[in-house]
Amino acid sequence: MLMLILSDFHLGKGRFLKDGSANILEDFDEDEKFSEFLDHYSTGTYYFSDVNIVLNGDIFNLIQMDVDGEFTHFLTEDNIIKMVDQIIEGHPLFFEALKKFLARPNKKVTYVIGNHDIGMVYPGAQKRLIDEIGEGIEFTHQFISCGVLVEHGHRFEPVNTVPRSKLIIDGPDNTKILNLPWASLFCIYLLPKLKEIRPYIDKVRPLSSYVQYTFFHDFRFFLYLVWSVFGYCVRTQFRPYGKFNKNFKISLGQVFKIAIHPKYDVNAKRVLATRPDIKIVVMGHTHITEWRRFKDGKLYFNCGTWNQVPSVDAAQHKTITNLTYVAIEINEKKNIIKSANLNVWKGKWRPFTEEVVTSYLP
Repeated sequence: MLMLILSDFHLGKGRFLKDGSANILEDFDEDEKFSEFLDHYSTGTYYFSDVNIVLNGDIFNLIQMDVDGEFTHFLTEDNIIKMVDQIIEGHPLFFEALKKFLARPNKKVTYVIGNHDIGMVYPGAQKRLIDEIGEGIEFTHQFISCGVLVEHGHRFEPVNTVPRSKLIIDGPDNTKILNLPWASLFCIYLLPKLKEIRPYIDKVRPLSSYVQYTFFHDFRFFLYLVWSVFGYCVRTQFRPYGKFNKNFKISLGQVFKIAIHPKYDVNAKRVLATRPDIKIVVMGHTHITEWRRFKDGKLYFNCGTWNQVPSVDAAQHKTITNLTYVAIEINEKKNIIKSANLNVWKGKWRPFTEEVVTSYLP
């Protein structure tokens, strides 16, 4: 079996809204390349091969979309289904590619739920996607197969996660809504306003670098940013909807945590230490491509993102887009990992380059 792992596409309504204006909340613009990618791994020599596309979280951007023209955290099942409908309408080529892929022999898709697409826990949202692309897709929070563990990784950040047992809570009038973590609420109510002024603000990694940059080179916006965040923290202390989000405890400390990602290689090492059956851990979430080989030969990968990542590095000072993915070949009969590579998709004329080649030695 060939396992192909991708993450953090952040699909929204599409590049343009119905009125023809640009959608500043849309991140994904690689529908054609994604279609070529799926076609490559499901035709020719791969036509009869066992191929599993693992979408490792934040594929849909369900916390930065409006519901009937209004941004709200009251995300019911019906609201999420409406969002999925709009994403499908905005990215027809993307979903047609998935449909064609699943129609070919021995192909399947695993959807690992992340923090931006936590709404996919709703059965109705899952059914809507299945109806669009066909059977052969499964939904999970953590995917484990033949010594490989795949998860989005947001559970290691308290501001981005809540216990799975409390993902859905009672909202107004006992309506079931998502119990969103603090960072998701920040993305719903404050981030769209900041993106109107600086559309790339949430794309720079790490965000702390961009905040430092604004202090020295964009001081007026730095003051606006600080004032907006401080005012948001104060206002949210008194909003009535907080009672519907039991984990919603506002503090300036949580604001700072948004800008600093934990060391995911350390988290992966801890997972590997507690799970002797796991040989490879793959995560996403940070949008930063990386890999580590530990002393015992076990591996960690982060598959990065297919979206633009602006750099504030003076030596680069450019926008970087790398269509990265993790490819793991497994002998399921022998339960052996044959190889694990970090690749960059280049397109149908030159399919991919192997950035990291790791013939796995168990």
